[in-house]
Formats: sequence, structure tokens, C-alpha cells
Amino acid sequence: MTLTPLGLTRPASTTDAFLRQLVGRVQGASRPPWPLTEVYTGELLVELPQSSPADVEQAFAAARAAQRAWAATPVKQRLAVFKRAHTIFVDNARTVADLIQVESGKNRQMAIEETCDPPMVMSHYLKRAAKLLAPVRRGGPVPMLSSSTEIRQPKGVVGIIAPWNFPFATGISDALPALMAGNAVVLKPDNKTALSPLYGVQMLEEAGLPKGLFQVVCGEGPDVGPTLIDNADYVMFTGSTATGRVIGERAGRNLIGCCLELGGKNPMIVLDDADMAEVVSGAVFGAFGNTGQICMHIERIYLPESRYDEFKAAFVARAQGLDVRAAYEFGPEMGSLVSVDHMRRVKSHVDDAVAKGATVLCGGQPRPDLGPAFFEPTVLEGVTTDMLCGVTETFGPVVALHRYRSLDEAIALANDTDYGLNASVWSRNVEAARAVAARLESGNVNINDILATSFASKATPSGGFKNSGVGVRHGDPGLLKYTDAQNVAVLKKQVMGAKPGQDPEKYVTGMLSSLKLMRKLRIR
Repeated sequence: MTLTPLGLTRPASTTDAFLRQLVGRVQGASRPPWPLTEVYTGELLVELPQSSPADVEQAFAAARAAQRAWAATPVKQRLAVFKRAHTIFVDNARTVADLIQVESGKNRQMAIEETCDPPMVMSHYLKRAAKLLAPVRRGGPVPMLSSSTEIRQPKGVVGIIAPWNFPFATGISDALPALMAGNAVVLKPDNKTALSPLYGVQMLEEAGLPKGLFQVVCGEGPDVGPTLIDNADYVMFTGSTATGRVIGERAGRNLIGCCLELGGKNPMIVLDDADMAEVVSGAVFGAFGNTGQICMHIERIYLPESRYDEFKAAFVARAQGLDVRAAYEFGPEMGSLVSVDHMRRVKSHVDDAVAKGATVLCGGQPRPDLGPAFFEPTVLEGVTTDMLCGVTETFGPVVALHRYRSLDEAIALANDTDYGLNASVWSRNVEAARAVAARLESGNVNINDILATSFASKATPSGGFKNSGVGVRHGDPGLLKYTDAQNVAVLKKQVMGAKPGQDPEKYVTGMLSSLKLMRKLRIR
């Protein structure tokens, strides 16, 4: 690994004045501020205001007032805001990447790639939203004399709770279809990574989004989460399964909908005909991209016995040779974990595995010489289900290698988890890989890729099976979930029921005959 001194110069765009301006958008200052620090160095960046429950209620009141006028704005005019925003977001991608890096510690490549997600979401829904939100007229129960129209009404104010691993992509991208559909948004980013989503809100307002429509509150989950859920008309959450259960239960008590994108213990299955060079490159990103802090990243790799040693040698060599360091320019292949606390959690998983018999093929240790929260790319062997990292999401640069004797065994092992968010299958024979994918219990399956192909396919819904979540983002459901379907039905003449004085038996006979006739003629 390439070492670097800790004396870094922050990106020029992240001036103290700019950061203070951004955090000034947070609703509330009645509580002691959160010391938001630069991950690479641990130095204070800015003090982040913390919202009280009363501040959260005030944010919802302001958002709800702005939402009424926004919902009444024609869809074409609403979408014009996002056409302008697309250009603004792309033009300011480097500044966004600067903010992402200082607050999260990820390497430059991953930060730049994260900035691309909101423009991709905008581009997709700019093509689909008008059609999805347009009234749809259908026939009613009585041909010619009745009709029914499906009208999409916005939910109202959507509460979004965004994670720290992709603060800009989730905090902003999840809000975009909600706003296009006519809703207001109250966002709670993670305290550690509030800067980039705050800048996203600023850029949306520069594009013409009405002020007050997109509110931001900050604070620890137990402090502000309950009030946020109790005031929201719908909740979008990305994070751990444990927290997702709490949010889902509270949303259920409030009789509001929610979408929960939760944890994963994602497997990668390599078939015996796979191109090993491509497999190794894919696995390096799958395990160590974003320092392993991706909900869809790979933590388990299953290899046929005939290819295991070949892969192991090449993969471990690549892991040992990764350029891991703190830098605000392109070059490093892996950056820091998000915090010292999270680094300690990752280390505890590795230590537990070693204590129970696992072998460390490379890595396994913190690197304080690189920065406070750096951890080595780690490859384990001999991981079993009695180990923390055998069943629980580690969410760090740690991956376990496993052999399999038959494809049935590999599929059974891949499915032997409470999670089902993502899976990866590698083979030169795409049809054979598709057959494997069909047997995997996973909301996303990537063939000859790790995760980007599925997640970047914005026209297709993406969600999790089992304990990995409820609901989806992307695709038509990714926008329609932020709406309620209103059924407006019209009856032109009073023909529903027997006429005065008509024999009930004759009415029933005629009604049943008409049902058969309409089915035969395919009218209804």
C-alpha cells in the first residue's frame, strides 16, 4: 500500500464560509451542535445544528404549507425545475465530490461516481413522470354509461432518512421522484454526512424549487426520528435492518406507507467457465469499492474447487497491492471508513472470526498511519456461520472466500442468509448464469458485474427480498409509491339496480346474462 502523510489540504471549494452557509439551512439550533469532522484527519470542519422535536414539527409545517402550492403547479412546470437542475448538478459535480470526500472519507473516484446518481434519476423521471402522473380513464361497470378515472395525488410531505455511506445519492435521489410527484420533503441526513445533501437542496432551489418545500433536519435517530415519522405522510429509509424494523413498526401504527432499503450479506458465485481476470477485477470492486461500505457490496465469494486456488492467489495479490491512502485527487483505489467507531466495529468482526478459527489471507488491521479510520483490505478463509462476519453485515473492506463442490451447493449457500438485497453471478455462458440467477433469493442479481448495472438501471425497480427491505426505488413504482391512487367514477344514467316494480328474479337473470355476454365480447 502507498503511504501518505496526514497533513492534507482540504479542497479549495470547502471554505469555512461555504460550510457555515450550508449548515445554516438546517431547521433548528436549540440543541448543542454536532462537531462534523474531516474523516481523513479528524479535524473539525463545522458545527452542525441539531434539531429538536419542535424543530422537526416546524420543518413539517413549513413544508406542508409550501406543498399545497407545489401540488397545484402543473406537472410540466414542476418538471422544468428538474430540467434546469440536471445541468446545475452536472456542472457542480466536482464541488459535490469535494464535500462527499471531506465528510465521508471515500476516494475521489467513488465520490465523483456518487455525484452522477441524482442526474441519472432526474433524466429517467423527466421522461416518465408526466405519463405516470397523467389521469388514466378506463371503462366502468356499465359499458357506455359509466367510466372510472385513476388520478395520482401526492402523499403530502415525505420524510426521508438517508444513510452516511451514499449521502448525496440517497438523500437527494430518493427525494427527486417525490418532489416531481408534487410532494414536499423533510430530509434527515446522517450527522456525519450532512454537507453534500444540504448542497443538493441549495442547487435544487437555484433551479427554481420553491423555498421551504425541501426541509432538512439533523440529529441522532432517537432524538428526531420518532417526530419525523409521526409527522410524515410517507417514509423512505435506507439503513440497517434493525432500524428499519423500528421505522416500519411506527409507520404501521400511524397507517402510513414506507419504503425500507436495508442490509445485505451479498454473495458472489463464480461458475467454472468464468473469465478469471474479469472475475478478480470485479471482486476487488465488489469487496473494497467505497471501502466496503455499499449496501449491495460483496461479503461472500463462492468458487468451484477447480478454480479456487487460482482465484485466491490472484485476488489476494490484488488486495495487497491496492493503493489505499487519504487524498483529494484521483489515484487511491480505496479510502477511509467513515468513522473510528465504524472502524472498530469492522475490526471486531475480523477479530471474532480469527478467534473462532478463520484465517486472514491479507489485511485485518487498522491503519492509523494513514488516518484515524483506515482499515486494510481484508480477505478471510474458513469463515463459518458461528462467526459475526459469517452471518451479519460487516459493511467494511472484508470478504470471505468459500469453495463449492456443485452448483446446487453454491446456490444453497448463497441463499443461506436472512438477507436478499444483491447477488453476483459470473460465467461466460449468460444463459447458464441466468438459470442460477432465477434460483437466487435476491432482489437484485448482476451477471458479470457486481452491482452497478442493476443499480444504474433507473427504469427497473430495485429493492430487497427477505430482511433486506420492503418496497423499491427506481422504475415506475419508485415514483408512484409517493402518490395515492384516487378513483373518480362517473355514472351517466341510473341503471345500477332493478327498476321500480321490476321482478327481482328477472333483474338477477338479466344481470348474470350480461356478465357472460360482456366476458364473451371481452367488453369487461
